[in-house]
Amino acid sequence: MSGQPIKSFDPQAEQPVASFPLDQWYVAGFAWELTEKPLARTLLNQPLVLFRTAAGEVAALEDRCCHRALPLSLGILEADGLRCGYHGLLFGPSGRCLEIPGQLKVPGKARVRAFTVRERDQILWIWFGRDEQAPPSEEPPAYPHHSSGQYLFGGDVYHYDAPWQLIHDNLLDLSHLGYVHLRTIGGNARIHMNAQMQVSGDESSVKVVRYMLDSEPPPTYSAAFPFKERIDRWQEIEFNLSHLKIWTGAVDAGSEAVDDPQRGGFHMRGFHGITPETATSCHYFWSMATNPVSNPDETLRTVLDQTKQTFDEDKQIIEAQYANMLRFGEQPMVDIHVDVGPNRARRIIERLLKDYQR
Repeated sequence: MSGQPIKSFDPQAEQPVASFPLDQWYVAGFAWELTEKPLARTLLNQPLVLFRTAAGEVAALEDRCCHRALPLSLGILEADGLRCGYHGLLFGPSGRCLEIPGQLKVPGKARVRAFTVRERDQILWIWFGRDEQAPPSEEPPAYPHHSSGQYLFGGDVYHYDAPWQLIHDNLLDLSHLGYVHLRTIGGNARIHMNAQMQVSGDESSVKVVRYMLDSEPPPTYSAAFPFKERIDRWQEIEFNLSHLKIWTGAVDAGSEAVDDPQRGGFHMRGFHGITPETATSCHYFWSMATNPVSNPDETLRTVLDQTKQTFDEDKQIIEAQYANMLRFGEQPMVDIHVDVGPNRARRIIERLLKDYQR
């Protein structure tokens, strides 16, 4: 299981956007976050403001007025755009200034940088390209579990004081569940560490599949689904550069095949959008979809509450891990059998960065 050792980062170092793979869609947020106020968010070292016009158009602009540099996120959202809170310049979704109070002529250079943003399946995607003027080379990914009607879902946003790839490592290695998440989705730690695991992928993705047959249902599963006794569990993790899709769940032990695409039982389909803020911090956009068999509102609430609890536990672990990496300085890490998936994902990002630097 070869892989480059995880290295510490200098939190004081200047990190340009090119420190991250470009010509990519990254998650900028969720549709429900855009309300009557502008939303400030730094992504890939770019301070941005996101908003929605009265016509429903989603926009992302550089968070700096071209007049006197006030953050536009401190402005007022109007029907046609965003009005600066200092001198009232009004900016449309294209970044062009539409109006200057008290002045009839608007100079052509009165504009701010606009980013391409798309809303799909209630996820906001933003394009970061090598060429600022070039349009995206592809459409953002679909996530039908938000819109198919087969699942109920909810989600939220976390901010991490840790590099984004540490979260990739965590999500691609679910063996930690038996140690970190004993009160929620964990279960027997030995079963987790010895689970049958299959790792596959291509030049841009990694898939990890794990099966834990004839095991005790963890607390979250028992609270959300009427299992008889023991269960057969599955974990399917798909890594893509900007997001991971994790399908976990279980059926009653021996009742049906856990590799059947149409299998029943209890499902938890997680969306995990991991977007760098800086080299040493990131945003974690998550949603969880489930398939209640009874009491849908109560079951969804239980699943979301339990999911949030697991993410609180992960956040504590990952931020403590990174703080310790900084404390001890650059040190090599020893790989074990569960690191195959995380190491593959790191090699994908390393290759993308090298391709950009050529």
